[in-house]
This record gives sequence, C-alpha cells and structure tokens, in this order.
Amino acid sequence: MKITALMENTASAPELICEHGLSLYIEACGKKILFDMGQSGAFAVNAKRLGVDLSAVDVAILSHGHYDHGGGVLRFFEENAYAPLYVSDLAFAQHYNGTEKYIGLDPAIENSGRLVRTGKEDVLLAPGLTIRKLDPAARKYPSFGQGLCVKHGEEFELDDFLHEQYLEIIEGEKHVLVSGCSHRGILNIVHAFSPDVLVGGLHFMKLDPEGEELSGMGKALKRTHTVYYTGHCTGLAQYARLREMLGGQLHYLAAGDSVYL
Repeated sequence: MKITALMENTASAPELICEHGLSLYIEACGKKILFDMGQSGAFAVNAKRLGVDLSAVDVAILSHGHYDHGGGVLRFFEENAYAPLYVSDLAFAQHYNGTEKYIGLDPAIENSGRLVRTGKEDVLLAPGLTIRKLDPAARKYPSFGQGLCVKHGEEFELDDFLHEQYLEIIEGEKHVLVSGCSHRGILNIVHAFSPDVLVGGLHFMKLDPEGEELSGMGKALKRTHTVYYTGHCTGLAQYARLREMLGGQLHYLAAGDSVYL
C-alpha cells in the first residue's frame, strides 16, 4: 500500500506547489484512488511532477464539502474521463466560515454527471476498501470546528459535519483509515474505527500550541495504538507540540511525501 500527498499546506521539494488544502493518491487493494483534490487544480501539476497518472485513477472520494478539499474536482474530471466521485449527499450545503466567508463547493460539480452520492450508510467500493461514516452516537469526545457553519435560508447553524466520510483500507494485516480534516473529532474517529494507521488532518490548527486543550488531546492520542500521518489542518505549531508528546507515533505528510504500509 502506498499513499502519496499530492497537495498539502507545505511541500517536500521546491518544484512542488503547496496551498491550504489536501489531496492524497492511494494505491491499495489493486485500485488507484484519489482522496480529495485540494483547493485548486495545482494538485494535478504536482501529480505530473511526481509521476502520478491521474487518468488511470479508478475511483475518487471527497471527504467533505469544503473548498480546500474539493476545489480541484473539475480539474480532476478534465484529467480523468471515467472515475466516479463518491461524495456525501450533504456535501453541497452552504458551508461558511463564520457568516461571511463561503467555504463550500462549486455548484458546477453537482451537475457534472460523475457523482455517486453516499448517504448515512457505509459503501463497499471493493474488497478491502470501504467508505465509512461515523455514527452520531459515537461522538463522545471533543471536536474543534470553531466558527464553521451551514447556512439554511438566511439562518446560520453550527456545522454537524454529517457530510464527512472516511476511507477504510484493510490490506493484509494493515488496517488504515484516511480522513480529510477529522472535523467530527479525531478521538471519536479513532475510537470508532480503531485503525492501526490514520492518515489525514486532525483539525487542531486553532488550538493554542501550549494550551491545555492540545496537551489533553496529545495525551489521549498517545494512549491509542494508532500511528498518525498528518498535516494540513493540524497546524505546524500544533504538530510540533504533539510530536514532542507522541514521538514516532506521529509523522508529518507534506506534498510530495509518500507512506508505504
């Protein structure tokens, strides 16, 4: 199994583009998978520079309905003529940061004819590959979606992130979970699915790096058996603090980096 970051907030080499966003290319269980597409088409430029053929991708998955994960969808459709995009049927709500900044998806994606909409249930893509949903009843630990809202008519409500979904990979003895931003709370996700490895953002970027909240989360993550490959919305200062606490249980994944599992 190989997971390569095509886009992240930082890059591992000067010839690669970085932006606030996430895109992962995955080879597992005999399939080529694109998980998220960054905030622009720049992930496709990086893919070419890294030798990744987007036209050969079998299936694409959008983790949730935010621009920094789905902004490059239309570019992917230009690069790949047939792969379906699995997206939550709630992803096209009006997502905002606060009440002023729209952070949702381009409406043109909805009319592309390439979507497979997912509801509340898990979706088996192929043996060993499943799109997983988190049962709302499993949310017993904190999440940090500060100020992120959904607009209904003229009213704004805090986002419940029911549009978030994850890719579970079971190959050989490895149990891997891929998450976009873990908006529903990384501890909720890890305790629900108990992966050996979790790849994705932890959404700690607004937490005080020296504060009690982040310290408490670090202690809780250290008690799990999971190894974490993270970046994007985790935050650089927050990652540095967590790395002090978790050591080799935590790794950074910049654009251009690959993980072999």
